[in-house]
Parts: sequence; structure tokens; C-alpha cells
Amino acid sequence: MKISMGSWAFSFGPYAENPLPLPTIAEHLAHAGYDGIELGGFPPHVTLESHGTPGERQSLRALLHDLGLGVSGYAADFSSVNPAVVDNHQRYVDLFQRQLELCVDLESPMIRVDTGGAPGSLDDGDYHNALYRVADVWRDCAELARAAHVRVAWEFEPGFVFNKPSEVVSMHDRVGHPSFQILFDTCHAYMSAVAGARHHIRKEKLDGGVEEFIELLDGRIGAIHIDDSDGTLHGGETSTHCPLGEGSIVWDHVAPKLLAVPHIDWWCVDLCFWAGALDQISASLHFVRSLTKAKVR
Repeated sequence: MKISMGSWAFSFGPYAENPLPLPTIAEHLAHAGYDGIELGGFPPHVTLESHGTPGERQSLRALLHDLGLGVSGYAADFSSVNPAVVDNHQRYVDLFQRQLELCVDLESPMIRVDTGGAPGSLDDGDYHNALYRVADVWRDCAELARAAHVRVAWEFEPGFVFNKPSEVVSMHDRVGHPSFQILFDTCHAYMSAVAGARHHIRKEKLDGGVEEFIELLDGRIGAIHIDDSDGTLHGGETSTHCPLGEGSIVWDHVAPKLLAVPHIDWWCVDLCFWAGALDQISASLHFVRSLTKAKVR
């Protein structure tokens, strides 16, 4: 199992006013012994503006190659076009095509997407139709991605609509495309399956917690983010990503389930919004390496 870390941990939240430059992050990860980096597509890191030319993209590839780092995924910025909004279908697909080209040029095997709107942003009467609209958009995106040999991975989370376990399954079924899969973030999974955080109308928890959620998504998971959860929300919006081993996830049970997920090459450490992310780089790597030694169940 190759291990990466998300660059956005050093540009969002506590780092927003003084984000670490991408070369600095890459150097820290390489020095610690990571196999790669997952690239955040938001300023000031890798955007259509900052890396709009072939030369800029080649320079980034060369930097990472010289440091011995691969790219596990690309978290593109689709915030300007909400896929759930009526009449946004083609606008989103057009933006996706541009982001996909950047993803390919960076040799990333995966491009991340999310549903865009916050819980409560949809009228109850339009809620299910909106899920179908998003699925229809992502089906077209997945077809573009298939031609480019890239996976589309949807990261469900409390910060965005459609975050119940059953909704995650329904979205995957509705898209119904082999290049569309689920990005399973362990912290978000805990907040969904155990805490029932920001669920529409009523909470939908799983008795078996994160482990049952993994089983529910059998054959649907295409990417994994590793982080812990203390059961709280950051700013009342999305999951609090706390350092590994400092939260409530029972790794002795969860890790073997994750290792049994087929066709996964990378585990990405995600410490988004954690103030001490820089100090956790090495400790996180050692913790994840210990998890990869667990016996598959």
C-alpha cells in the first residue's frame, strides 16, 4: 500500500492566512518517507489558473518526480458550479473536462468530486430530484474520465448534501458507471454512520458503525482517505479531522476491512483544518504503516 497526504491540510482553516507553498509541503512529505501527495485544486496550490500551461504542469511533475513522490489523486475545484442546480449540467461537464485535462497532465489516477451544496440548501420537495440531477451530471463526467483512464471519486461528507449511508449507495447506483466510485474518508464515514451528522430530515445510523459502512459499500469504493474522528464537526459544518489514534475510530476493526477493499493502491492521510497538521506528518505516516500490517478480515 502506498501512502500519500493531502496538500489541502496546509492551505485550509488554520493555514488559510499563511498557507505553505506546495514545494515546501512536497519536501516535507518526501523527507518523512511518504510515497506521494494528493493535490488540492484550490488556491494557492494546483488550479486551472496557477497551472494553466503545459510548461507549468511539466514543472510540477518534475518537482514531484525529483522528490520521489507520486500523485494519488487530484481534489479539483468545482465550487463555481453546483451540480444539483437545474440547468448547470453542461456548465459542470465543461468545467470537469478542463479539470480532467489538468488531472491527466499531472498523472493523477483519480479526480475528486463533491455535491457542492450544504445540507439544508435544497427544498424538501426537490431533494430526490436533485440527487438524480447530480448523478446524471456525474455519469457524463465518468464517461469522459473513462476515456482518459482516470477514476471519478465522490467524497461524501457532512458539509455537503446526500451524506447518509443509503444516499451514498443510491448515488453510486444512479450514476451506474464503472469509472465512478466512492471516496471513503474514515472520518466522514464515522460522522455519517455513527454520529448521523447533518442528515436530511432524520438521522440514519448504522449499528455496525464504520465497519458496516465499508461492507455496505462493497465493490463501490475507489479511493480511501485515512483520518480519525472525535465525533464533532469543525465549525458546525464538516467533520473534525483529528490525528490518527486520537479519536474514536476502532482501527483494529476498521483497518482490516479497508485492506480488504480491492483495487486500492493508495491510502491518503487527510488532516484538513487541523492546526497541528505540520507536526503530524511523520507520526501519521508511522501510524498508517502500522495499519497496513493488520490482518485482512
